[in-house]
Amino acid sequence: MTGTVLAQALSQLFDAYVLWVILGSAVFGLFVGAVPGLTATMATALLVPVTFFMPPVPAIASIVTATAMAIFAGDIPSCLLRMPGTPASAAYTDEAYAMTKKGQGELALGAGLVFSVIGGLFGTAVLIAAAPALAEIALRFSSFEYFWLVVLGLASAVFLALANPLKGIVSLLAGLLVASVGLDNPAGFPRFTFGNAELAGGLTLIPIMIGMFAVSEIIRNVATIDQPWEMAQTRIGNVFNGMWQLTRRYWLSILRGSALGTAIGALPGAGADIAAWMSYAMSKRFSKEPQKFGTGHVEGIIEAGASNNSALAGAWIPALVFGIPGDSITAIVIGVLYIKGLNPGPTIFMNNAVAIYAIFMVFILANLLMLPLGWAAIKGAKQMLRAPRCVLMPAILLFCVVGSFAINNSIFGVTLMLVFGVIGYVMEENGFPIAPAILGMVLGGMLEENFISSMIKADGRLLAFFERPIAGGLGALALAVLCFPLIRRALRY
Repeated sequence: MTGTVLAQALSQLFDAYVLWVILGSAVFGLFVGAVPGLTATMATALLVPVTFFMPPVPAIASIVTATAMAIFAGDIPSCLLRMPGTPASAAYTDEAYAMTKKGQGELALGAGLVFSVIGGLFGTAVLIAAAPALAEIALRFSSFEYFWLVVLGLASAVFLALANPLKGIVSLLAGLLVASVGLDNPAGFPRFTFGNAELAGGLTLIPIMIGMFAVSEIIRNVATIDQPWEMAQTRIGNVFNGMWQLTRRYWLSILRGSALGTAIGALPGAGADIAAWMSYAMSKRFSKEPQKFGTGHVEGIIEAGASNNSALAGAWIPALVFGIPGDSITAIVIGVLYIKGLNPGPTIFMNNAVAIYAIFMVFILANLLMLPLGWAAIKGAKQMLRAPRCVLMPAILLFCVVGSFAINNSIFGVTLMLVFGVIGYVMEENGFPIAPAILGMVLGGMLEENFISSMIKADGRLLAFFERPIAGGLGALALAVLCFPLIRRALRY
């Protein structure tokens, strides 16, 4: 990058209009992310009509800033209410809420904020330094590699439910069953639709996730609706206290989560949700204190929080270099790039160097801006716990209904949310963890699609899943992870 290009990019970034757009988008993203039922993808979609009236740099800057803020803001209701604001926060919702119940909500929120910023900056550094090279590697992933990657993700359920592996596996299989509903499979064959047109389109994840986390928690609170809110006395002081000590203690977890998040984000069709689940499971697997996970342990929050924000930047790598979306957000962004004349492809860095490097700097500024604005959002969110349960719970339920309806503009989404809210409540009351079920729903479609595609390519030969170098390595790793519990049990005897 020449000095002239850098100077021009800085002048575009620090234009007063662009800075106001970034600030407004940040506040908007924080609000959307903190409301259960509204997602970072929804924030992006809502911004698209507004970007039509903006020049290229502020248009893209608004989306970058809003999505980064929304992914972090999803941690706030996760921690205070056990209701993830976005799917990317669902992986460690139980952990964060358990910390709040132990009086460590300040530490959980601080870790979510600080290590989201670190992860976002790490992903941005990789995006700037190695976008073309990483995109080239990502394009080498075929259906064989994706299949093993998904198997690795599903193997995470083994570590998410170490306390009761059998119930964890049952929960995972239930999630995979839900993912198989509808016509959205390689054969286009109707499964479990019972002649219902709504079911033919499959079961949408967002209303299900809202139901299983938020609505089930609302049902649980009905019994104590007249009692004071148990979290109302939670002290949220200086959320930055102890962050340096955590950084020194868990530096390897931060690096591992940031690197994995960037790598998962760079894979087309993956995204922050999968990155967070895999990072949380990996953190539990390699932790020196795995028995503390699920009881309110900050280590998993640190690693998964760094991972989901680094995945945002990682998803831009294939989007910019090849025009291939890394996740649902960049799928929308690619359309905006074309509208603004920033046609994605290998030549974008030559033809639009100033605008692209200005966008890179927006990533840096948005993550740095997250520190003061995130702190303000946490302070503001704490005040909502002062409201009585009989006021707060109906208000949250209203937002959940709006979010579930807005996904497809259909009342079916609301029905789905309510049904799975009851299912989630019954599961938890009987000791079945929700996390593996959500993981199964997230990865079920990808597992089937890539398995069928691979079998067609290989003409039914299972050995073909190991013939490609990357696929062979991932396959060996996946089998090792799946066999780990059996090997460990055999060694005990």
